[in-house]
Amino acid sequence: QVQLVESGGGLVQAGGSLRLSCVASGLTFRSFLMAWFRQAPGKGRECVVGFIWSGTGTYYADSAKGRFTISRDNTQNTVSLQMNDLKPEDTAVYYCAGTSKLVYGTPKVESYDYWGQGTQVTVSS
Repeated sequence: QVQLVESGGGLVQAGGSLRLSCVASGLTFRSFLMAWFRQAPGKGRECVVGFIWSGTGTYYADSAKGRFTISRDNTQNTVSLQMNDLKPEDTAVYYCAGTSKLVYGTPKVESYDYWGQGTQVTVSS
């Protein structure tokens, strides 16, 4: 049974930092493309950052460029999201996602096979 378990969310002031982690089990982690999505109240789920097969191999949403960094450790089956200079508009539930498909360009929700339960990130102004 595949499980993705996120941790690291919380409440932070604007300008602060958080590090989210996602531990995967039940899959061949190194064979999966991983990504972080987020969903704010009343909005759709969007990819913030993810590993892809095109370009530099990493997709960053415009809102994340220069502030967020994704990394993975295949020995620990872990993918992390370092978020710096957080803004109130970053407030959302953040989800870890994994796929065995080849993802090109902007990662889409429908391309991902497995999802974590989500972790809340709240940024106060």
